[in-house]
Amino acid sequence: MGKLALRGLVLTAVIALLGIGSYALAGGGSKHFNGDPLIGYQENPDVSTVATGSFNAELSKDGKAIHYVLTYSGLEGAVTQSHVHFGKTAVNGGISFWLCQTPGTAAPVAVAALTPMCPTPGGTVEDDITAAEVIGPAVQGIEAGNLAEILAAMRAGHAYANVHSTKWLGGEIRAQISNKHSDEGDDD
Repeated sequence: MGKLALRGLVLTAVIALLGIGSYALAGGGSKHFNGDPLIGYQENPDVSTVATGSFNAELSKDGKAIHYVLTYSGLEGAVTQSHVHFGKTAVNGGISFWLCQTPGTAAPVAVAALTPMCPTPGGTVEDDITAAEVIGPAVQGIEAGNLAEILAAMRAGHAYANVHSTKWLGGEIRAQISNKHSDEGDDD
């Protein structure tokens, strides 16, 4: 194969990869996300607890909001807060967005009015997250308001949901978020 043909092949491959990356970032990737089960063994460091939970989310048709359902039960301490963090398996990362808050542990002022209260002692919280609710983590390259970047991290398996309690301040249960659900056959 000549140098010109090889360069053409490499250029075509680069353009194809850029197109795939743009498609995924623009909302063309997975629209369904799953963090099930939330358990103590996924926390870092591991936590031995009987608590369990689940996190499921779906990207809106226009790609501007994530609708989520968080359920948890059996916490050994009182719930204090819940978030989605930017971090790979077994690594702690910064908060990207809040799932729920409590009077004792309120969300940051910028998003507190948009963040639902955590059910206590357990239960289900359901809401929508928009770009206005993404708070970072800027120190990891996700700026406040950048929904596309946390979506890319969720699609790559580099985000997790967790629930914090008074007994386990760093988090009592956690699950890595994946996009295991197939979009095939969906009407959206």
